[in-house]
Amino acid sequence: MHKRIRNCVAALGVLIASGASQASEVVIEAAEFVRGSGNEWRVSVTLRHADTGWDHYADGWRVLDAVGKVLGHRTLFHPHVNEQPFTRAHTLQIVPSVTRVFIEARDNVQGWSRQRLPVTLDQQTGTGSATAD
Repeated sequence: MHKRIRNCVAALGVLIASGASQASEVVIEAAEFVRGSGNEWRVSVTLRHADTGWDHYADGWRVLDAVGKVLGHRTLFHPHVNEQPFTRAHTLQIVPSVTRVFIEARDNVQGWSRQRLPVTLDQQTGTGSATAD
């Protein structure tokens, strides 16, 4: 009987831990795109994550086109425990025919989050921005 109780307690602990980890996915709060020269775009992405230190932190974001091709990736090399939300930028190439992209973010424990932030690019003005609902 005691073994069964221990197994139930262990299973409950796993369920609680997995629920807690789901709550700590990276949240993409906003993205801003500004075209430079040619096909070069400066992308700034604002993320929020319950970074706890090196053991669990937001470690990157990427830009994908409508068919899922990765157009660029920004690696985050350290935790941002005391800086939430935080914004980091990256420069990448986006051809003029691309008018809709998606931002995805990840952390070093759960990988890529389920959230995808769509951004419509205005190729005429060279801008694009989006804010999560």
